[in-house]
This record gives sequence, C-alpha cells and structure tokens, in this order.
Amino acid sequence: MMMRRILVLAILFAASLVLFAGPARALDRNFAGSAQIDYHFVPGQHDKSARAVVFDGTTMELAFKVAVDFSDHLSANLKVCYGCHGFETDMAYFDYRVADELNFRLGRFSPSFGGFNLRHDPANHRLSDKPLAYDMGRMLRLREWNMGVLPSPFADNGIEVSGTHWFGQRVQLDYAAYMVSGFKGDASSTDIDFVQSRSGNLYYVDNNSRPTFGGRAALTVKLGPSSDATLGASGMYGTLDPDNKLSYLIYGADLTLRFNRTNIRFEYLARREQFDVSDPSRFKYAVPAEGGDFFVKHGAYAEIEQPLTRDLDLVGRVDGLYRVGNVVAASPLQAKSAVLRYTLGTAFTVERGLRLKLSTELWSFSDRGQDDTHTAMSVHLGAVGTF
Repeated sequence: MMMRRILVLAILFAASLVLFAGPARALDRNFAGSAQIDYHFVPGQHDKSARAVVFDGTTMELAFKVAVDFSDHLSANLKVCYGCHGFETDMAYFDYRVADELNFRLGRFSPSFGGFNLRHDPANHRLSDKPLAYDMGRMLRLREWNMGVLPSPFADNGIEVSGTHWFGQRVQLDYAAYMVSGFKGDASSTDIDFVQSRSGNLYYVDNNSRPTFGGRAALTVKLGPSSDATLGASGMYGTLDPDNKLSYLIYGADLTLRFNRTNIRFEYLARREQFDVSDPSRFKYAVPAEGGDFFVKHGAYAEIEQPLTRDLDLVGRVDGLYRVGNVVAASPLQAKSAVLRYTLGTAFTVERGLRLKLSTELWSFSDRGQDDTHTAMSVHLGAVGTF
C-alpha cells in the first residue's frame, strides 16, 4: 500500500512539473528512462537454492525521469525507480543555479560520492551488476556481508551545494558539499540497516534529528581531443542510531582514464562504523575495554572497458571487499574476512537504445559458506533499453 501511494504521488508530481512548465519550449521539458532485465544463474548449489545467498533468477530494474527547466536558473527533476526493493523515489529535487560555480540542490537526491554513483543507472554501465563496494543485492553471501560499503543509488533528503570551475581550456574542478538525513539503525545495531534507511514503510525522515555531512571534489584534466583523466575524493560522516552514539565515516578516492573509447577505472572506499557493545556476549570475539566498538569495511575495484567493434564492448573487472573487526556470534565471518570477484563480460548493441549483456563471475571467499566451499561461479544474461 505504501509503495502504491509513493508511485501515485510521484506520477502526480511529474504531471505537476509538466503542467507548471506550461506552453514552454519543447527543450524545456524532458522525459527519459531505462529498463534492464537480468537473469542471474549460480551453478553448483545442488539441492540448495541460491536464493539463500543471493538475489538470483530474473530481476528487473526500471527508472523513468522527468526534468523541467523553468528558467535559466531554476529546474526540477523527478526520478522513480523499480527494483528488488519495489518502487522508490530516487530523485525529487529543485536545482537553483546562480552560476556554473554555485548551484543549490534541495529535495531528495543521491548525494555526490565516488565515481560509480555518476553512472549507477544500468543503462550507463556495461555489466549487469554493480561493483561490490556499491552492491545492492547481487553479490553472493549478501546477508553475511550486509551488501557492500555504500549501496548505490543511496537516495536521501537534504541540500547540496555544488559547482564547476574551469582553469583555462584543459583543467576542470567539480565540487559538492551536502547535508542529508543519513543512514539508519537501531540503538543496539551492529551494522547499518539498509532496509530501514530506504524504506518508505518506516517513513522518509531522520531517526535522530542529526544530519550527515559529506562532500566530493574531482579534478579533470584533458589529455587530448578525446582523452582525459579524472581524480576524485569523497567523504561523509554521521550517526545512525536514535541516540546519536554510533557514528559512521565513509571515505574514498577514484581515478578514471579515458583514451578515445577506452575507459579505465579505479576506485576505493571504506566505511568505519561503530556498533553497540553494551552486551559483549552477542559477539564472537572478546570485546576490548577500548577500541573494540567498531569495524572497517573496505571495497575496491579496477575495471577496463574496451570496444572491440562499433557494437561490441569487452569489459574486465576485479573487485573485492575486506572487513576487519568483531562480528556477532552467529556470523560465519571472522575478525578478518575478504571476498574477491573476477568478472569478464560483453555488451552488444542490437540497435540504438537496446543492448544485450553477458558476464561470467568467479568468486573467492576467505571463509567457507553454507556449501562448505571457498569459491563459486555465477553468470548474468541481461538486456537493457533506454527511451
């Protein structure tokens, strides 16, 4: 019922944007969207369902966006997405641009963080799933790891100030600083509750009356007519529990190199998070008197995207997660646990607006899973369209 109300409100808001724009020029209004259907197969599970360790089978991702320019300075955007979590309002904000160097964004949006967040829509990346650091349900043993470091997109309510400045013709500086509600958890949480953080059934409001602060800065240098390099750094800090006692700090850096149609990307991010240790018996390891109330989860990936022909792209990616810190007694993870994934995929353009995706993934875990192995394999077959 709540999801239905959200969808109805989103459609009404989109209609109001179009009506508000009145008889404006056609270029002042824009509607766009994308849809991806993906079949995720995990062989080797024998009589056990892969559903216990991953969202397998057929999944759907859908997004549609309405953008309206009211003037040279004021615009509005609405984006509704659909996935495993149901319908979600990914964007509902106004932009007021004073100058290229100063823009104010108010409403619901995905805060600026990292390089992948700029292309998190499945129509904007060549593989079916996201890097592990930004995973939102496609990784094996997702419940053990509680997904990645920062599941993307991470829509939130707040305000963001951003801008772009050019130094001559070759160097571009982008910055963003924001204040949002932040991630959520209970007073006795041992990790962020991502369902609580994004579910409309639990209200889109702050649970502790304290905002999360963050920002990003990126420097882009043109290396040639069709080549450039971008180096970025991001961070955010806030508290997740109602009592404002459990803090989290997420930080990262990214590097993107583009040489004609070849793209090479590197990104690292980590989350240092406090958890409640008032009941030490909940944990697998003894809790030290000092310094034992937090864990750190690291995530990184390296990716190369190489066109083979005009219609066929080859993608290779290596990514992983590394977690250090105490865990609850029932967790199969250890004080130090890691997962590595090797992915090889292709994307074939059938025609403009329609692309087929195929990828194979090899997994390596430091801990044994429910199938009593350290390794696994999975396959994605998908199709994505834009409109």
